[in-house]
Amino acid sequence: METLSYLLPQVWFGILALFLFLYVMLDGFDLGVGILSLTSSSEERRGILMTSLSNIWDANETWLILMGGSLFGAFPLAYSTILNALYIPIFIMLFGFVFRAVAFEFRERANRKFFWNFAFGAGSFLAALGQGFALGGVLAGIEVDAAGHFVGTTWDWFNLPSVLVALTLIQGYVLIGSTYLVWRTEGELQATHFRTAKLAAITTLVGAIVITIATPIFYESARSRLFDPPFVYIFALIPLLGIGLVALLWRSLSQKQDGTPLIWTILIFLLTFLGLALVVFPYIIPRSITIYEAAADPSSLTIMIIFIGALIPVMLFYNLYQYFVFRGKITSGSYGE
Repeated sequence: METLSYLLPQVWFGILALFLFLYVMLDGFDLGVGILSLTSSSEERRGILMTSLSNIWDANETWLILMGGSLFGAFPLAYSTILNALYIPIFIMLFGFVFRAVAFEFRERANRKFFWNFAFGAGSFLAALGQGFALGGVLAGIEVDAAGHFVGTTWDWFNLPSVLVALTLIQGYVLIGSTYLVWRTEGELQATHFRTAKLAAITTLVGAIVITIATPIFYESARSRLFDPPFVYIFALIPLLGIGLVALLWRSLSQKQDGTPLIWTILIFLLTFLGLALVVFPYIIPRSITIYEAAADPSSLTIMIIFIGALIPVMLFYNLYQYFVFRGKITSGSYGE
């Protein structure tokens, strides 16, 4: 039983990390495309952007629901503490989701689409902003008492590091949204998103560099972990690999390649997640609550693994099948079909 109490929280930490990565990767380009729709120069272009999402975006958000339910079941203490501490960012995110979902449906039936176009883009931006503030708030740490209950203030999440994380995450979403549109569009619209992808790659890289430098400056706990062997060697390698992947992404964009920029962007996101996991582990709330302190009873974790473990391959197959069926370029002729 002691072995299970030690092993099962680690397994669930990995499962939650997988869910979070899949959500950020898949719904990230949804949000990025929504933000980019604010800059579309014509209704036809905006319609192509919407069409590229129409058959896939609902399934992408399923990973966030699954992650929230799994966090509640596997780490109930962390779930309650995070919701109490990050009530405002989570509300902003949910408001953005509702706003963009309503706008997406109403836009198709509206004669005058200006308001719904703006609502979809603004909702996407708000959802990304809320997620960025929530991530920044968790990484910054949440003030808790001896029992692990939140004892901070409503605005603890709002600080300079969380602002940097939120802005960088938005740029990351614009980057993956741009590379997705490079893959799904052609002609002048594709050329436009080659340019937006290059710009987003620069801004995302700058944001990542600033966060990497600022993290050990603002947080002593992170500083002690980052500069202690053997982590210092690992964390020295991750930025170098990241710069190399950005260079490969830039080359693929300069060579006007179709699908390769999206692949390099996904690998950049994956490398970022690996770095975050190494910084955070074994804490579910950094430097406050470990995965062992927050974990549910081993019997509950075991039962959840049986059911969630059976669900994961089904959802992965559904996602892959969906992208296979709706593969190909979205053209002006596809708009409105």
